[in-house]
Order: sequence, then C-alpha cells, then structure tokens
Amino acid sequence: MTELIHRNSSGVFVIAATPFTEDGALDLDSTDRMVDFYLETGVTGMTILGIMGEAPKLSGEESRSFVKRVLARVAGKVPVIVGVSGGGLDPMRALTAEVMEAGAAGVMVAPMPGLGPEDRLEGYFAQVCKTLGPDVPICLQDYPQTTGVRFSVESILRIARQNPQVVMLKHEDWPGLNKLSRVRAETDTAEQPRLSILTGNSALFLPQEMQRGADGAMTGFAYPEMMVQVVDLCLKGEHDRAEDIFDAYLPLVRYEQQLGLGLAIRKETLKRRGVIASARVRAPGPTMTPADHDDLTRLVGRLEKRLEELG
Repeated sequence: MTELIHRNSSGVFVIAATPFTEDGALDLDSTDRMVDFYLETGVTGMTILGIMGEAPKLSGEESRSFVKRVLARVAGKVPVIVGVSGGGLDPMRALTAEVMEAGAAGVMVAPMPGLGPEDRLEGYFAQVCKTLGPDVPICLQDYPQTTGVRFSVESILRIARQNPQVVMLKHEDWPGLNKLSRVRAETDTAEQPRLSILTGNSALFLPQEMQRGADGAMTGFAYPEMMVQVVDLCLKGEHDRAEDIFDAYLPLVRYEQQLGLGLAIRKETLKRRGVIASARVRAPGPTMTPADHDDLTRLVGRLEKRLEELG
C-alpha cells in the first residue's frame, strides 16, 4: 500500500503530462511508458490531472480511466496525487472517493478562479475539507497566475491550522520566495503544524526555493532527472553543485516556461525522448512552428554538450 502524503513529504512529485494519439484520443500505451520513464528518473511521486495535465479537456470517463491506468502502472512504488479541483463540491467528493479507493496518496485542490476576499477563501477550504473528509490528505495549490486568487501567508497558516488534513502546500506564487520563507519559518511550531512545501513554476527558481526551505518540487519538465538531482543535492546541502547542474538545463527550463506554448514544447521533447508517441495537445491548445522545432533541436544539442562537460 502506498504511503499517503504527509507534512514531511519531500522530493520531486512530477506533474505528469496526459498523452493523446494524433487523432486526440487518450493514449494509454504511452501512459504506461511515461509512468515507467518517470520512475526510472527517480521521482519521489507523481501528480496527475493538474493544470498542465490538461485535466479540463478530459471527460469524466477519460479522467477516471487515466487515473486508474497510472495508479495500476505505478503499483504503489511512489505516491500519486490527483488534482480534483472544480466548481462543485459534490463532483469533487465523488472523484476524490474514487481515486483514493483506487490507491491515490492524496488530492490537490486549488480555489475556484476569482474567489475572494480571504475570509471567503478560508471558508471555501473549510467546506472542501469537510466534504472530502478527515482521512483524505490535501495539497493546497497556490497558483495566482492561473486562478486569479491570492493567498496571504496568514490565510495559508489559518487554513492549515484549522483543517488538519491540509498537509502540503504547492507553492507557485511569483514572485514568491519571501512568501515561501515565511511559511517555512512560521510553521512547525507548537501552535502551527508543519507543511510540506513543494514548488511549481516549471522549476524556474528551484535552487533558490530549496535554499529558502522548500521540501522539493511539484512541477513538470521534460527532463525530470534534473529536478531529482537538484532537489537531492540541495537536501544534502550541496547547493553549488545543484546550481551547476540546474544552470546546464536552464535554457530549456526557460524555453518551456513560455506562456501558451510551454506544454507543446514539453510534449514534443517527451516524444523525442521516446516517452510518448504523439506531442498532441488537445484543442484549444498550442502548436509548434518549424522555427520552434529548430530552437528545440539546438537547445537539446547544447544541453547534451554541456552535460558531457559537467561529467
């Protein structure tokens, strides 16, 4: 049985892509290869049905089929978090019950877009926690660039203090390093429970986030082995070596960070690495141009050369 996520969860929980065939159907064979690939790179866990997993573009039946396929392939080797965010609490409760029964290690919940002020935000998460039940560990997703909702540090602390099943924060506010520092400094006290802090933003600030007290990363990148190395080295205190490795990958990290186009780049890179059969992004979604493909080819070539130099 897979261990549930908890207040000390650490490492890399990679945000998994959702593979499709060229005609747009869910590609479960590529899903198996993708899971195997992530496990081989040494990730600590996986997160599925996230925003970059194109969850809103899946039908309810497809979502359930994908979750069950991933969980079956993982077979308890690492914990899997499932994104269950949505506008209605009843569908959220039904999906949560199904994925937890199938072997998920917890669920991730983001606030409804535009929700505020903060007392309503705190009330919403109290409702979510009550609906899902005390036995379901929750990762609170703080992603204002997408949701339009801004959590203060005080709100995060109150939500975690008043709702014991909130055990993890997915931090991807930007700029957010000082916010991360405060959450780390002000938790794990007699009055305030510790929170596991995993960071997003496509790993663009990963070394600095680790130095500020993050426990690891929860984001996507076509080279998850980089995140695994960087997090492991940082947890050992080897920050300079971690930054050397990160710097080699930074041009590709930055290239994937392009708003709108980034998912297409990530999927194309995974296709080139033999992980998925098609780089298809479901409509409405981006498509790479020939010039984009040329950029990617050059960046990958430079990465391979730099990694040889680093040994």
